Amino acid sequence: MEIVDKINKFLVDEFEVDASKIKPEANLKETLELDSLDYIDLVVVIESNLGIKVDPDDFVDLVTFQNFYDYVINRLHSKEPA
Repeated sequence: MEIVDKINKFLVDEFEVDASKIKPEANLKETLELDSLDYIDLVVVIESNLGIKVDPDDFVDLVTFQNFYDYVINRLHSKEPA
């Protein structure tokens, strides 16, 4: 679960959210208090921290942190360069 720990760390740092609120079943948007600009920030943070390319439109279907983790892990395995 090393990748999940890394994701959680940069989410806590970037979005100033209490780490205890980040749980697999928690709502991503509500927990991080994301608005449309924050989604762009999230994309930039993922790309810079993990070196993967992501499409902001992919985030429409991501509801929970587990959905988010699964998405990032799948992108890491397909490893499109950023």
